[in-house]
Amino acid sequence: MTFADLLDRARALMTSERAILGICGPPGSGKSTLAQRLANALGNSAQHVGMDGFHLARSELDRLGRTPRKGAPDTFDAHGYVHLLERLKPKRGNAIVYAPVFRRDLEEPIACAVPIGPDIRLVITEGNYLLLPDSPWNTIRTLLDETWFLAPEENQRREWLTKRHQAHGRTPEEAAERTMGSDERNAVLINATASAADLVVHTPLED
Repeated sequence: MTFADLLDRARALMTSERAILGICGPPGSGKSTLAQRLANALGNSAQHVGMDGFHLARSELDRLGRTPRKGAPDTFDAHGYVHLLERLKPKRGNAIVYAPVFRRDLEEPIACAVPIGPDIRLVITEGNYLLLPDSPWNTIRTLLDETWFLAPEENQRREWLTKRHQAHGRTPEEAAERTMGSDERNAVLINATASAADLVVHTPLED
């Protein structure tokens, strides 16, 4: 499958009503890269909204004792993410809806950073747990018009993930420990949800 194939499939969702496309997959599978590439190709009619903007702040993770497990389902504001998707679909009025973004350089979410105006016909959202069957995550699938699952070869995915951790300041040892520790435990959980997707995409994509 090529990027052009996926772009055509995304375009087909853009009718008179706003649609929401979900891109799911384990850490390091290329979700945000694909989502942003699609949004760029579709221009002013599409917007990329990441689930990672709903990471709990570091101070809250510390308070809850969940910092070592950052990235697990209970380290996100899942209800807040569901509520945002409910606000985005269907399009109502002329109001702008603001979404948060996750800044990897800060390792913190930033509120009201992504504006979704009334002219946006396709919201492309991506994250690890779009297909998780547990409440409240299981509400997400009902709000998505289509869900794609990215499933690259696992060793390749781990290599990409380790390099990403290093690029954001971790030592090679720290990066490898994170990849094969909490990230790997989360990946096992996420990969088990692939069968619920409308489309499974094996990356890297051909141009």
